[in-house]
Amino acid sequence: MTQPPRSSSAPPLIVRSIADLRAAVARIRAAGGTIGFVPTMGALHDGHLALVRAAQAEASHALVSIFVNPAQFAPHEDLDRYPRTEAADVARLAEAGCALVYAPAVAEMYPPGAVTRVRVPGVSAPLEGQFRPHFFEGVATVVTKLLIQAGADVAVFGEKDWQQLQVIRRLAADLDIPTRIIGAPTERDTDGLALSSRNAYLSPEARARAVALPQALLALKADLESGAVVGPSVARALAALAAAGFGPVDYVAVCEPHTLEALPDDAPLAGPARLLAAAWLDGTRLIDNLGVAP
Repeated sequence: MTQPPRSSSAPPLIVRSIADLRAAVARIRAAGGTIGFVPTMGALHDGHLALVRAAQAEASHALVSIFVNPAQFAPHEDLDRYPRTEAADVARLAEAGCALVYAPAVAEMYPPGAVTRVRVPGVSAPLEGQFRPHFFEGVATVVTKLLIQAGADVAVFGEKDWQQLQVIRRLAADLDIPTRIIGAPTERDTDGLALSSRNAYLSPEARARAVALPQALLALKADLESGAVVGPSVARALAALAAAGFGPVDYVAVCEPHTLEALPDDAPLAGPARLLAAAWLDGTRLIDNLGVAP
């Protein structure tokens, strides 16, 4: 049974070293508390705060990490311009009643001479693994380190990054990491667009067109749930994205939910599936996914 969530009357404790993090966690445990962990790269929005609430529902104290992980960015990607808003993030976490913030420097996470990397074959290979081949090794490495450093009872990840969630579940199981991994539903704006820190890159005009991405997935879901064949249904979703000005479209895929193996194009669904999409809009890459059951 979890303890009551911590009061929001005090700001969270901010720690920047592994030693200080472990000492803070040990104090919470010594007082009979439990730890719900939410790893983030900062630039927090309402979707992140929903993850914090999910962690608070599972444990007495919420721990949030803020670390822009350079290992998951390729040289041509947006590491340098990725938003860094620590003060505003901490203020939002204080309002949410977060107990502890871990904000390490790059040198703390990757000290000189560190060469070990974590790879998760299979589930990391398709989709994001094809278009961002560096990405999941960087994610798997930093999440493994964070889970070991935090020693939390539970860690919460958003289902918006569905493939990432499956990779993390696999690595935690394979490496015998005792932290329980749970997924929290995707948080969406009022028009249906999935909340993302990268939405801030969109101009007002592009933001208005971005809603075509969740709409295309909803139409694809409706097609498949009515018994339509996979391939032609995906083609209609691709056409809808092109008509809205998306391009290039990296993928619209219909996959087995956990292994992410592609399902046959020439038949209707025979069981539950996951619809996943990644597409560019005016230089910003957006991702989304939905579950579907025929």
